[in-house]
Amino acid sequence: MARRDYRQLNLAEALLCGRKGKHVRLDRLCEIHELIAWGAIDALLAAINNAQKGADGYPPLCLFKALLLSVWYNLSDAKLEDALADRLSFRKFCGFPLDARTPDETTFVRFRKTLRERKLFDDLFATINQQLDKQGLFVKQGTLVDATIVAADAKRPPASEGEVSRVDPDAGFTKKNGESYFGYKMHVGVDQGSTLIREVEGTTADINDCLVFKGLVSGDEAFVCADKAYGSEDYQKWLVEHSIADRLMYKAQKNKPLTTWQVWFNKSVAPIRSSVERIFGVGKRSYGLGRARYRGVGRVRGHSFVIAMAYNLRRAVTIVALRGELAA
Repeated sequence: MARRDYRQLNLAEALLCGRKGKHVRLDRLCEIHELIAWGAIDALLAAINNAQKGADGYPPLCLFKALLLSVWYNLSDAKLEDALADRLSFRKFCGFPLDARTPDETTFVRFRKTLRERKLFDDLFATINQQLDKQGLFVKQGTLVDATIVAADAKRPPASEGEVSRVDPDAGFTKKNGESYFGYKMHVGVDQGSTLIREVEGTTADINDCLVFKGLVSGDEAFVCADKAYGSEDYQKWLVEHSIADRLMYKAQKNKPLTTWQVWFNKSVAPIRSSVERIFGVGKRSYGLGRARYRGVGRVRGHSFVIAMAYNLRRAVTIVALRGELAA
C-alpha cells in the first residue's frame, strides 16, 4: 500500500502556515516543528506503507506526530481522532491538509503495533536525541537514574486468583514504602544539567530497578546519581571500571547501619537526584503517566518511549528559548 502525498499545500493551508498564531498551543507546536529536521524521522519510517497493493496509507510521519500530540494533550485514541478532525493547529503540526480525512483510532492502534513489530520506538527516540545533541542541548556532566510506578489499566486481581490478572497478565506487583502496587515501571536516565531524558526503558512493576541500571547509563557522563534502590557494590565497581564517578546513595543493611559519612553522602546526593522527580511529576500531572493507557508490557513500553520523546521535545524548546533570552 502506498502513502498519501500531503506535501503540496493548497492556498488556504499556505496562508495558515504563513501566519504566527496567537494561541499558546499553535506557537508551541510551531516551535517544536522548527526544532528538529523531521526528514530524519521520516526516513526512519520509510519502509511503512510502501506495499504496492491496497488503499493509500497515511504518511507515517503524520501519524508519529499525532502520537506526540496524544501525549502533550493527554488524549486517548478516540479523542485524538476527534481533535485532528477539527483543530487546525493539530492538522498543521501533523501535516494533514485541510480537505483531507484524518485517521481514526484504529489507524493509531495499527501504527503503534507496526512500530513495535519493527522495533522502531528505540530508534525514533535515539534519532530525536541525536538531533538535540547536535544542538548542544545535552550537558553530559552527570546522569540521574530513577524509575516510577505506572498503575495498570486493569484492576489488580483478587487474592483468590493469585498475582496474575486475566485482563492484563503482563502487569506485576511491587512494594514501595510498605505499600503494594500493581502495574508497570518507566525507567529513565536523565541528563543532570538539562533534565532531558537520555535513556528510557519500560518494564513490568515486579522487575527490580537494578536490573535495568546499566542500560540507563550512556557512558560519556562524568558521574551517575541514583537513590538507595541502586546502592550496590557491584554497580559502584562497574561505574569505576567505566571511569564514571559513583554518586549512588547508600542503603543500610540488616545489622549494619549507615556510617556517619554515608549519611552525610546521602544528604548531599539527595537534592541532586531529586530533579528526576520533577520529570515524573510532569508526566503524571500532564501526560497521563500515572496510569497505563494500554495493556501488555510491549504496548506500555512503547508508550514510555513516546512519552520520553514528547517530554524531550517540549523541554528542548524551553532550553532553546532560555538560551535566546540569555544571549539577548
